[in-house]
Parts: sequence; structure tokens; C-alpha cells
Amino acid sequence: MTSATPRIRVAVVFGGVSSEHDVSCLTAGGVSRALDRERFEVVGIGITPTGRWVQVPEAELVALEVVDHQLPRLDEARPSAAVTGTATGAQVATMVEGRLTDVREFEVAFSLLHGPFGEDGTIQGMFEMLGVPYVGSGVAASANGMDKDLMKRALSAAGLPGCRFVAFTPRQLATDLDGCIEAVNALTFPVYVKPARGGSSMGISRVTDPSGLVAALAEAERFDPKVIVEEGFVGAREIELAVLGGRDGGPPRVSLPGEIRMHTDDAFYDFEAKYLPEQQVSLDVPADVDAHLVPVLQDTAIRAFEALGAEGLSRVDLFLTADGEVFVNEINTMPGFTRTSMFPSMWAASGLPYTDLIADLITQALQRRVGLR
Repeated sequence: MTSATPRIRVAVVFGGVSSEHDVSCLTAGGVSRALDRERFEVVGIGITPTGRWVQVPEAELVALEVVDHQLPRLDEARPSAAVTGTATGAQVATMVEGRLTDVREFEVAFSLLHGPFGEDGTIQGMFEMLGVPYVGSGVAASANGMDKDLMKRALSAAGLPGCRFVAFTPRQLATDLDGCIEAVNALTFPVYVKPARGGSSMGISRVTDPSGLVAALAEAERFDPKVIVEEGFVGAREIELAVLGGRDGGPPRVSLPGEIRMHTDDAFYDFEAKYLPEQQVSLDVPADVDAHLVPVLQDTAIRAFEALGAEGLSRVDLFLTADGEVFVNEINTMPGFTRTSMFPSMWAASGLPYTDLIADLITQALQRRVGLR
């Protein structure tokens, strides 16, 4: 690209009202720092914890990172902004004393919102209505990928093996808690009690016997009124793969596998282990997996990506048993995206550096049509 070629204006959308607001801010800082400034111009659009849309200057956006073990967060002091569609994409403008100022247009959106009201198809629907291209999966795949109950049903219907699980609606938990406990007791312990539509391991409890179920269900309900309980895989390895949409209509691409290794038997990959340093976890990229198993793992990841109708990117989490069986744990349509997160780390180990990975995703978005496809 020559200096005379206009740069593509990319709206980096981040923050949000979910419990993963801070994680989204961390991700936005990492992506913004890595965007190739010769090809792309950054337009920062934040959503505060109370749901107000704001413009964020580039200098502040790239400075978002962990400081003194604290994740970054948007404050509420900025004036509100509005996003509207244009003939060539969309624009964001700041409201000052009743007038829209600092109008900035953009051609493609890169939403880095995690959790409900961003990763779940809601903002994807807004982009569709605005007619602006965006990175990642569409409305249906994002919604189903966010809801672990619906996701597991879709993967099972496609013939992909997974763990046994039960899911409970708010009504079931409120009116028949004993029945919910009985359904969980039919699983093999340990079990993992999770918000059905949460992420970043928030609200998740590992329960080793029935005495801990009531407290675990209540903890999950703090983050989502719908709860899922999954049977644990004892002794299985946690293997992850990164999937990218195909180029020019080609098949999806898949990375080398990575592995999460906890340092103690009773630990799991919770929020602190994912995002804060010095935790008892190792991330091995690439994973030390027998060569003949790598194509099996990669094929399973692609099948999961296609079963959900995902686009752009996904991280597929698998369990690998001691006898070589592969099970799908879940698919994440907007995985963590800091430079040290598993998704970009797996692609870096596969020959696609972080900056090129981000450019690839934006190129995919611009090549896809908005609307039904």
C-alpha cells in the first residue's frame, strides 16, 4: 500500500455493560497498538459500564493495559456519542451542549466487546442495520456461541462429541430448585456450574460433591439468570485451536494446537489465571501433542466452526483424553485478543504474527457482504 492510498478507517468498539468490561478494554488496547498505521486509521468507540457510548482518542486507547494488577476501565466523565449510518459506512459523533461535534466516519467495525450485549449478536445486529461491515460472526452464530446451552445443542446435532450437561431457566431455578439439584446429581462429579451466557470464567464454580451445588448455582445466577452445569473431564488435557475464516471463499483455516496446563489438580482456568500475572497456569503454544492427533484436533475445530455458522474467527476448546478421544468443550466467537492471549499466540506459532492476524480479520470483514449471506 502506497502513501497515496487512503487508510481504512476502523472503529475499535470496546468496553460494554457486561461483567467483562475490563477485559474488553484490555483487548482493545492490545489490538489498537498492533494495528498497522500505514494501512489503518483507528476510530475509538467505547461503551461505559452504564451503557453510554463515547469517543476515545487514539492515545488513550493504545494506553489501555494492566497497571498494578488492575485491568483498565472506562470512566463516565466523557460526553456521550452517537453512531449513525452513512452512504459509505457509518460515523460517530460526540454530543456537546446539544450539538453533534467531532464527527468521524469509519468503513469497518472491529467489536472487541466480550460477554452479553456485544459478543451475543446484539451489536452485530446493529452493524447489520447500519449496513457497515464488521469483524467476526454474524447475529445467529454470535448468539448461539454465547449461550453455552444452545451452542452445545448445535454442536451435538452436528455429530460432535461433548460432555454431558444440564441447563436451567430462571423459572426452573426459582420454582423447582430440588428438581435442578436432582438433575445435576445424575451427572458424574466433579461438575462445573456456569452462567450460560458468560465468559472469561466469571461466576464459574468447580463442585466436587452435591453439598456445594446450591452456593454454586447462586454464584452463577449473579452473572446470568440462565445456568448450565457440565460434567467434568477428569484427567483430560485442555487443548485449544484458533480458527480463521477462509480467504476468497476458501475453507476455514486452523492453527496449531495450544494447551492450558494448571499447576494443581483441583485448579481450573478461572478469571485470574486468564488475565492477571503470576497465576498457577502454563500456556503451551504449540501443545506437545502426538503428530497423528494434530489433524484430528484441527478437523474437529473446523467442524465446530462450520456447525455454528461462525465467520471471521473463533477459538475452539477441546478435551483430549489419555486414550486419544477428542471432545468439544465450547467455541468462543470473540476470544481474548491481547498479544499474549491464546488465539493470537496460536496463530503466531502457526506463522501468522499478531499485526498480520488483525489485518486478515479486517480484510475478511470488508470482503463479506452485510445482510443475508
